[in-house]
Amino acid sequence: MPVDESRLQAPDGHGFGLRRWRPRKARGGLLFLPALGVSANKYDAFAQALCKHDIAVAVPDWRGTGSSDWRAARGRDWGYRHLLDQDLPTVVRALPGDLRWCLGGHSLGGQFAAMLAARRPEGCAGLALVATGVPDWRSYRGSKRWGIAGFAHALPLVTRIVGHYPGERLGFAGREAGGLMRDWSRTVRRGRYADYGETTDLEAAMAQVSCPALGVHFQHDALVPEPTLHQLLEKLGPGPRRIERFDSGRLGTQADHFRWMREPAAVAAAVSDWLPVSP
Repeated sequence: MPVDESRLQAPDGHGFGLRRWRPRKARGGLLFLPALGVSANKYDAFAQALCKHDIAVAVPDWRGTGSSDWRAARGRDWGYRHLLDQDLPTVVRALPGDLRWCLGGHSLGGQFAAMLAARRPEGCAGLALVATGVPDWRSYRGSKRWGIAGFAHALPLVTRIVGHYPGERLGFAGREAGGLMRDWSRTVRRGRYADYGETTDLEAAMAQVSCPALGVHFQHDALVPEPTLHQLLEKLGPGPRRIERFDSGRLGTQADHFRWMREPAAVAAAVSDWLPVSP
């Protein structure tokens, strides 16, 4: 199925692309948010697999990534509030109104899906959280725990000295905005989401999210261990919860943080089985 790519512009002038797929008889939709530093087109295979289950899919590019016309620099900075107040509302307005839309995402995208659901619960039929969780350093084990804690504490200084986050040189994500990475590091250090932009109490708003939620965990995902997924689900209010665990046999390839994107059929089937459908 061919992709329909449109250009969107946020109120502050940021321009970016939105990739959309719609099967002939769509029974529901999924707005899926990418991982940090991953362009939207990397999810084409996943979107195509979901379309085979009659699910419409929309995937935007993050500010500073892929089709975005901005790149992080000392004079061009942004943080979580810009994504929540500017880009994501622009994306939501571009979605067809004749379908019930679930929100979902991979890694950081899953965190933003949960935050977006907290800000607009009436527009979220469900949450599909793939390889995601709260990156609280206390949820990691062994040397990983101290490594991520040290990294998070160093990030504010690094980003202010360099003027952005040089992920291509540090081996984690890509060139990212300093403010974005400082917001991420605050979550690592505190295990909580701050109040970004228009949201006055984001944690309290997340606790009111009661829509169905699906968590997808991969056995060999060193970046997102299962306790971080539980921590994210526990921030949500009462509602139907399901966790789908994938080992390499069930996935058909190494069950880690990124490999599923190359072999997405099993994950798409799990999402399809769970997806709340349009009436």
